[in-house]
Amino acid sequence: MQRQLVYVGTYSEPILFGTGQILQGQGKGIYCFEQNPGTGDLKPVGITEGVRNSSYLAFNPARTHLYCVNEFKEYEGQASGAVSAFRIDRESGALTYLNTRASRGTDPCHLVVDATGRNVLIANFASGSVCVLPIQADGSLGEACDFKQHQGSSIDPRRQAGPHAHAVTLDRANRFLFVPDLGMDKVIIYAFDPTTGTLTPNPDQPWIAMAPGAGPRQIVMHPSDRFAFLINELNSTMTSYRYDGSKGTLTEVNTLPTLPAGFSGHSTCAEVQIAPSGRFLYGSNRGHDSIAIFSVDQDTGRIAVVGHESTRGRIPRNFEISPDGKWLAAANQDTNNVVMFRIDPASGLLTATGDVVEAGTPICVRFM
Repeated sequence: MQRQLVYVGTYSEPILFGTGQILQGQGKGIYCFEQNPGTGDLKPVGITEGVRNSSYLAFNPARTHLYCVNEFKEYEGQASGAVSAFRIDRESGALTYLNTRASRGTDPCHLVVDATGRNVLIANFASGSVCVLPIQADGSLGEACDFKQHQGSSIDPRRQAGPHAHAVTLDRANRFLFVPDLGMDKVIIYAFDPTTGTLTPNPDQPWIAMAPGAGPRQIVMHPSDRFAFLINELNSTMTSYRYDGSKGTLTEVNTLPTLPAGFSGHSTCAEVQIAPSGRFLYGSNRGHDSIAIFSVDQDTGRIAVVGHESTRGRIPRNFEISPDGKWLAAANQDTNNVVMFRIDPASGLLTATGDVVEAGTPICVRFM
C-alpha cells in the first residue's frame, strides 16, 4: 500500500488582497505530511522551502508531478505571477524543482492539470485572465500555448471594478472549462482542446450570470458529471446546476445560503468540494469560520442544508476531502494550522478528530 501523502501550499511573503488587506505570509514553502489511514492523523514529513506564495497546488493524473501557482504581481520584470513544476518522490514525499513559467497575469490563484496530463490551466485573479501552459515530457512547463483576457465588471466598486478570474474547473470528460469570474459575476465557459491546449468560447453557452454582487469563486463537478456546484464568495451562497455534457451548458437548480440563519457578522466564502459518493457538498465560510454541509439529490441535483461545523481556527481558506471520502482537512489561514475531521458517510456531518498540525499561513491542502 502506498503512503498517503498530503501537501499544503502556503503564503511565504506579504500579499495584497482585493479587499485592501495586506497579509504577512508566514509559510516556509510547500509542507508535506503523511496520513495515518486508521486515525486520519497527519505527521510532518518535510518542507520544500523557498517556494514563493504557493497558494494553490495540483497533481498530474499519474501523481508523479506537482504544480503550484506562485501568487504575486511581478515576475521577471513583467506584470505576471508564475507557475512552478516539481517531480514527486513517492517514497519520501520530497519535491524536486523542475522549472517556473510566467502565468501572463497577476496573482494567479488556482490551477488544474487536464485529464490527459498535457496541460496546466491557470486562473489569474488580479488581472482577470486564463492561461494554459503545456507540460513537457519530463514534467516541466513550456511557454503559454493559450491566453484569454476577461473584460467586465459588476456592482461592487471595490471588489468588482474589473474582471477577477478565480478558478479553473474542467468537466470530467475534459471537454469544457468553467471559470468563475468574481469581478464580472459570471462563469465563463470554454471548449477545451487538450491536444493543442487551446480554449474557445463555448458556442452553446459562452457564460452564465450570477445575481449582481454574488462574486462567483469556485465550481466543482458532481462525480456523475450530471451536476455542477458553484460557491459565491461575496453573498455567501451555494448554487446547484444541471449539466449537459454534450453542450457544456449549465441550468440552475437552486441556490441556498452557506451561513446559518441569524448570523449577522462579516463572512465570505472560499472553497467548495464534493464527497466522492456525490451525496454531500461542502463549502467554507471565512468569518463564520465553518464548513457548510449540504445534501445532494442524486436525481435532480437539488441541494439542502445539513448543517455547519466550526473549523477550529480562523479563515478556512481551503479544505480537501480525502480520496476515500473518510476525512476532511481544513486549512485555517489566520491560525496557521490544518485541522482534521472525520466524515460520517450516512449523514455527511463532520467530527473533529483532535488532530491539528502547524503550517504557516496554509492556503491549499491536497491529498495525493
